[in-house]
Amino acid sequence: MTNDKCLRPWRLSSFISLSAALGVLLSVPSAVAAQGPGTENAEWTFLGGDAWHTRYTPATEITADNFGDLEVLWEWNAESFGSSTSRATPTMVDGKLITVTGYRRHVVALDPATGRLLWSFTEPNTARWEYSMRAGYGKGIAYGEIDGRGVVYISTPGYFLHALDAETGHPLEGWGKSVPIPGFPKSGSVDMLADLIQGWEPWESLNQEYDPYEGIPLEIGYITTSSPPIVVNDVVIVGNSAEQGYNQTRVEMIPGDIMAYDARTGDLKWKFHVIPRPGEFGHETWENDAWEWTGDVSSWAPMAADPELGLVYIPTNGATMDFYGGFRPGDNLFSTSLIALDVETGERRWHYQFVHHDIWNYDTPTAPILMDVTVDGEEIKGLFQATKQAFLYALNRETGEPIWPIEERAVPQSKVPGETLAATQPFPTKPAPYDLQGRTEDQLIDYTPEIRRRALE
Repeated sequence: MTNDKCLRPWRLSSFISLSAALGVLLSVPSAVAAQGPGTENAEWTFLGGDAWHTRYTPATEITADNFGDLEVLWEWNAESFGSSTSRATPTMVDGKLITVTGYRRHVVALDPATGRLLWSFTEPNTARWEYSMRAGYGKGIAYGEIDGRGVVYISTPGYFLHALDAETGHPLEGWGKSVPIPGFPKSGSVDMLADLIQGWEPWESLNQEYDPYEGIPLEIGYITTSSPPIVVNDVVIVGNSAEQGYNQTRVEMIPGDIMAYDARTGDLKWKFHVIPRPGEFGHETWENDAWEWTGDVSSWAPMAADPELGLVYIPTNGATMDFYGGFRPGDNLFSTSLIALDVETGERRWHYQFVHHDIWNYDTPTAPILMDVTVDGEEIKGLFQATKQAFLYALNRETGEPIWPIEERAVPQSKVPGETLAATQPFPTKPAPYDLQGRTEDQLIDYTPEIRRRALE
């Protein structure tokens, strides 16, 4: 929300969100889709409505017949929290509308009936949020319940994690660790950067004292967040966003490892290395020892999860840098992929890489949508991942196996000195692409015969 763009609810008690289009599935006669869990009581407790990220609600009070009769009930102006562009999806739970606003990613709880501010939380100042390139990119909060008590989890531009009482907005007592920065609460917070750099050689080789206010030297990398965590089975899984999209001048970067915290205590449960280290699956896909000093492969997009299977599904970014990878030969797992991790242990159950050795910034931009489908009479726990290339990858969310064949096809190679591209890339055979891919001669400009001729050249 900004000081000139207000939160505007409508004069009906239920809130509704447009669901993501999976209509492409309807064009496949052999597939019958079954709706996922959806939301209950018109609540919206995950960024995507539910853990399956269906963005669906069964609420029926707003219909096609009365949609045109909606009127503005109230407006809430966020001017006092500073100007920024709203990218957040509010959470609706237990009679409260909870969201983030401003460059500081303030957390606010509103009365959905009146727009009255119930409480707010602001992280104390640090240099880390001041130079964060994702300061104004907060997408929302995560919500969980501990022994019947509602808890709001928020990851911030400075790369801290806070746990707040959903009723009052106060930091949870006895949760997390004390952060030695003036103004920080005595409990209820975690410095995730301190956990991330543990065991990371470029930092440890500096042999210097860690400064929680400043973070790590920018010469070796920078990490922040934009999407909220996801809470699954009393575990808070947190992604991140790296600097690479904002600095294309260096190859050194911190890896965007996935971390998980105990929702009850704030203790670190596990860390998954998105750039595999020696002895880990996929390490051989990083040639030239690039794993030691380059990074990113962050998970800036939202996540989805299947609580019954105990799996969280994490889409990832490409590796440093966006448009050149000659210094990191190989397929570079787990960049531009979807990783299915065990919620309790952080172990990889399966993965699927959408782009081998990505140098096109084709990072996976959204959470997958989970949906049970019947294909040729077989019931399948499905997962559907949209990509920047207009492909929709349809996978079995238990195993990672394609629902329909995905072909590895030969692709053109680079003429850039030092660059070695993957020989093939994965192409789904179904569903068909949901947008135009490439151009044909018939689509070239033809304002005049001369312009047409030059375009064909």
